[in-house]
Amino acid sequence: MSDAAGLAEVERQIARACADAGRGRADVTLIAVSKTFEAEGIAPVLEAGQRVFGENRVQEAKAKWPALSAAYPGVQLHLIGPLQSNKAKEAVALFDAIHSVDRPSLCQALAKEIAAQGRAVELFVQLNTGEEPQKAGVVPAEADAFIKACRDTYGLTIAGLMCIPPVDQAPAPHFALTAKIAARNGLTKLSMGMSADFAVAIQFGATHVRVGSAIFGHR
Repeated sequence: MSDAAGLAEVERQIARACADAGRGRADVTLIAVSKTFEAEGIAPVLEAGQRVFGENRVQEAKAKWPALSAAYPGVQLHLIGPLQSNKAKEAVALFDAIHSVDRPSLCQALAKEIAAQGRAVELFVQLNTGEEPQKAGVVPAEADAFIKACRDTYGLTIAGLMCIPPVDQAPAPHFALTAKIAARNGLTKLSMGMSADFAVAIQFGATHVRVGSAIFGHR
């Protein structure tokens, strides 16, 4: 299956999941996860009309996206991988959204750069709903306090929450928990769901789904 065919099939599945959940297709943003793919592998998906892409690393995105964005106007880039505080300056310059806000040092660095560059970057707090030691993210018990600190201490505008459920667990309870924490903190955006479970995430209110292999194939 070509990349464009993969995109069309994912679009069909998203539309069906939205209809099943009683939601409009416009309620869900598809982030095509293009990490590790070269520009020539991404071009067919751009040609097919996709404009929102996700990358894991600042340096990789910096190497390939300026030229692609110039060739295909209207591209939005989302950073969906962990961000080191010392890369905040480059990340704010390059990305339209950052999905991995998870610690005070990063909040401080982002606040400084957003002010310095005058860019309105959409920010998501990353939750570690499975409390997995190897994973980044704020544990659920600390989420409310962290979101409050983002707003009150660092002056950041938080758009929503992001989660990656443990691979060996059913995703639904993790999506439900993320939606619950978002609702009580007045957050309207939910970045949750990947190739294997985005239809489930849409049932639980996902506004952004991060889909890579179902579009681009396996790396």
